Amino acid sequence: MQTEKLVQDRILPVAVIVLAIVAIWYIGAHFMNAPFQRDLDRRANVTSTAADFFKKTMSQPKPILPAPHQVVSNVFENTFLRSVTSNRSLVYHSWVTLSSTAVGFGFGTLLGILIAVGIVHVTTLERSLMPWIIASQTVPILAVAPMVIVVLGAINITGLIPKAFISTYLSFFPVAVGMVKGLRSPELIQLDLMRTYHASTAQTFWKLRVPASIPFLFTSMKVAVAASLVGAIVGELPTGAVAGIGSKLLAGSYYSQTIDIWAALIAGSVLAALLVALVGLLGRIVDRSMGGRSA
Repeated sequence: MQTEKLVQDRILPVAVIVLAIVAIWYIGAHFMNAPFQRDLDRRANVTSTAADFFKKTMSQPKPILPAPHQVVSNVFENTFLRSVTSNRSLVYHSWVTLSSTAVGFGFGTLLGILIAVGIVHVTTLERSLMPWIIASQTVPILAVAPMVIVVLGAINITGLIPKAFISTYLSFFPVAVGMVKGLRSPELIQLDLMRTYHASTAQTFWKLRVPASIPFLFTSMKVAVAASLVGAIVGELPTGAVAGIGSKLLAGSYYSQTIDIWAALIAGSVLAALLVALVGLLGRIVDRSMGGRSA
């Protein structure tokens, strides 16, 4: 019964959506690649049947929109059939991006927690700092990234640090907002009870506010780790990086290698999913260690 319920409630709906996306993708690839293929056939004076023409649109070396099987083949080849130290390996490029993502996410999480603690305990900070924090997220990251790269490059700070800084910029905000909500989640009666027991501000913080904020923290960290990955990829674009998912996207755009571009996007998506799943797993472990019930 549990297996059937799992299939009906989770696996089947996801499978239907995936199949629908793949079908639409194939249709879109055919129609977008068809004009170029017609031009090639006309120049070669070739007449193709509908089936042959469809196959040709699905096998172009530099299609406008690559077919799903072309992207899957590229991902498989560059993930499992190449050495992880190869410059064409998606594992290698993902590791480079993951390094700056992890550093930026770590600093962003720490900064977000510190800001949240300050806002909750100092009313002046909420009124003076929070509007600026919100305003900082309205600036497009594509505009911020080159500025950060240029400024840090002027003082000879290059490599991982600028990319991690951009990741920090994107990841601290959801953590700060989530932690503020979490630290303020205890009800008034619970705070009154702590006062009744003559608990100090520090005791109230560690014994009441922090445990109450844990679910909010890990939920916001899931958003933050995905944003941190985006920041790392965007940070690789203006630096002209020779490694990383961002560099694969740049190289693919320079040489019109659309299949490589889509393969890099898939690699980034898989990496993001793994990071979010890892944060979720860590959240469940912490929740169980604190006596919470698993969902």
